[in-house]
Amino acid sequence: MTLIEDIAACAGIVERGDPDRFAAVMAAPIAQREMLFPLYAFNVEVARAPWVTQEPLIAEMRLQWWRDALEEIGGAGPVRRHEVVTPLAAVLDAEGARTLDTLIEARRADIDKSAPEGGRAGLIAYLDATAGTLLWTAARLAGAGEEGAIRQAGRAQGVAAYLTAVPDLIARSHHALPHGDPVEEMAALADAGLTALDEARATRMSRPARGVLTVMAGVGPVLKAVRKDPETALSGLVRPVGLTQSLRRARAALLGRF
Repeated sequence: MTLIEDIAACAGIVERGDPDRFAAVMAAPIAQREMLFPLYAFNVEVARAPWVTQEPLIAEMRLQWWRDALEEIGGAGPVRRHEVVTPLAAVLDAEGARTLDTLIEARRADIDKSAPEGGRAGLIAYLDATAGTLLWTAARLAGAGEEGAIRQAGRAQGVAAYLTAVPDLIARSHHALPHGDPVEEMAALADAGLTALDEARATRMSRPARGVLTVMAGVGPVLKAVRKDPETALSGLVRPVGLTQSLRRARAALLGRF
């Protein structure tokens, strides 16, 4: 396969496994897509590794495979041939490989389906290490430098995505929320996401960051909806779709507003 074919394969992985991010990438500048599709395909593969098997050891092995691939990308030796690893190696530097390794380490928590270790603070730290790290890595590779604000945006996006996923996680016997009243935990997490979103919005984002921030479309409405009615959100949340969502992505790409 050629590099172009690999990137197309990555786009297919993202489209099937993370349609929200796929739509966000398609709203980003064309020049950024060759970087974003391999990065987000990597994220899809790592995120689902703990879920494709009931055997913890096999899940650990799957995650270790990706850690080994990142070590190859970050080193000076040869990099394995793979439809995601090969195009990822073309856009990821050694710093990015080290940073994404922390994302994989955080994903090990998904193997154990018990309540989040460390309670609410532990769950937020997990979202920082996954969604926050992914968004910052994408933004840095795009040429942005507002790490603090972008990581806050990543926290908000991660909280919104997680709250949306909670009903499905619970249905799959995953203790998705910290111990305590689940309605209160949903509301508190939404509050944490809204606080992070406000902090991110306080920074004027550079042009390189704007295409990456298309993923933020709909984050605010989701967080507000959960905060307004956390009990209903526990049984399923209708996310913003259609033209309104498309306009939000366009505004993020052009103006850096989300």
